[in-house]
Amino acid sequence: MSQSDNPAAASPAASPADRAALLESLRWQKFPVLDDGFVALVDCMGDDAAVVQAARVSYGEGTRKVSDDRQLIRYLMRHAHTTPFEMAEIKFVIRVPMDCWRQWIRHRTASVNEYSTRYSLAIDSMQTTPGNEWRTQATNNRQGSAGLVAEDQGTRLTQAESDLQNNARRVYEERLSAGIAREQARKDLPLSTYTEAYWKIDLHNLFHFLALRMDAHAQLEIRRYAETIGHEIVSKLFPLCWEAFLDYRVEAMRLTRLDQGVIRRLAERGSPPPASHEDFLTAQDPSWVGLERSRERDECLAKLSVLGLVRS
Repeated sequence: MSQSDNPAAASPAASPADRAALLESLRWQKFPVLDDGFVALVDCMGDDAAVVQAARVSYGEGTRKVSDDRQLIRYLMRHAHTTPFEMAEIKFVIRVPMDCWRQWIRHRTASVNEYSTRYSLAIDSMQTTPGNEWRTQATNNRQGSAGLVAEDQGTRLTQAESDLQNNARRVYEERLSAGIAREQARKDLPLSTYTEAYWKIDLHNLFHFLALRMDAHAQLEIRRYAETIGHEIVSKLFPLCWEAFLDYRVEAMRLTRLDQGVIRRLAERGSPPPASHEDFLTAQDPSWVGLERSRERDECLAKLSVLGLVRS
């Protein structure tokens, strides 16, 4: 994308008043996710200029053009100079199902304070699945899903889900009424129960979270949260950093040494693009030959297909 094609690159830096107004408009706005989840901005420290300032150290206010800032941010992102991005921080409050939260909390480079069901009643809300959204297990990925089940089967699954959730909540509330301690009464609540947490993270580690969780291979539910955080909040608060992140992380492609070897061998053999699948197999890395299954080979083929070098 050229600078002229990108609104963020052509627009002037926001004034302090405009920045304050933007923050005020975003702060505490609950962006809905799933059926009863949300993401909201609590606070933000820094902006695109803070990243630039950290990189230049002696940066003087008003001595650089916005285009200079953009080029520097793009250089930092392109060459993985991550420290300047750590100088900006964002604090969110989120409502998320517990099973999704388990994946989320694996990203340890953040400060977290979660709603406690030892002190407070569990949130009376559980994520539900419509009959047309039940996914089948992927055959080639143990942690992924594939297509959708038939809607009549999905309808039965949704009814069973509703019965289970209602019964679990009833048992929980009966325990509380009987005087059972909250810390023990909660133990049989399903993972679909929503929890809430404050989540504060610097921009570098947030981009790492988003790169992983916005990816098509991420679980759909957490991907919806990542997409909401990125598109609804981060893109508005850090437009230049967001543009660079999309160009060099999200929409970029990494060619490994083995990938490059395949490309060279295809070129040396004079295979005009797009080469056939048979040409690809003859040019594959020697370490893949004889393997019935190779995820690395499949990923290489997918990259070369996107580049138009091999027929998909």
